[in-house]
Amino acid sequence: MKRFLPVRLILSLSLFLCSADLVFAQGATIAVAANMKDAFSEIALAFKTSSKPDMRVVYGSSGNFAAQIMSRAPFNLFIAADERFPMQLYKNGKTVNEGAVYAIGKLVLIARASSGISLGDNKADIAKAIGKANKIAIAKPDLAPYGKAAVEYLRAEGLWELAKDKLVYGDNIGVATTYVLTGAADLAFTALSLAKSPEVSKEINLTLLNPRLYEPIKQRMVLIRGAPQEAQDLYQFMQSAKAKTILQKYGYIAP
Repeated sequence: MKRFLPVRLILSLSLFLCSADLVFAQGATIAVAANMKDAFSEIALAFKTSSKPDMRVVYGSSGNFAAQIMSRAPFNLFIAADERFPMQLYKNGKTVNEGAVYAIGKLVLIARASSGISLGDNKADIAKAIGKANKIAIAKPDLAPYGKAAVEYLRAEGLWELAKDKLVYGDNIGVATTYVLTGAADLAFTALSLAKSPEVSKEINLTLLNPRLYEPIKQRMVLIRGAPQEAQDLYQFMQSAKAKTILQKYGYIAP
């Protein structure tokens, strides 16, 4: 019998596709990498209880955000999924300074629990899963650091030739994750933080991939020049013990 996802989950997953899905009011605008969606939602709530932020949060790919900021999009704080895009903005004079690394992410491979594809933690098992899959979702590697890490992993593990013709690309890691949950793909390379979210974890199986086979995913944030006080306060809060505890809950390493 075909298994349908509950309406509540479909509605939740649709948030991955929204460009602006968390709005408090018109004020500071925060650009947040899609892998941070669930973790940042919790951080934002904690920040809201300790202050009175007036901000709008937008989720998407780090590459798209960097291009938009270079074109003068009105973002005040960029919470990225890597270091490359924030540092590009810094070198082009768009940011207050080099910013700070707030988290180190982990790459996982997921399969829908009902797919019948099992996931082991060694190369042979992963190769078997890839061979069984018809489509494998990743985020676009030129825009999304987790997509780039997925390509690095496949090449380093010697699985690129086996997987390359099965790859389907999402604009960000949230979209790639949604492909598996909706049945559009059999497997997805995604962030551990997304796989650990309550709405996703109950629908999938996962295996944590060897971090030595891809460049460390150091996630950096930068304040954009002219950022209002709300954005500055959030930037500081992201480095607090409370925020780090939330990040660790979602599988990040918090420096």
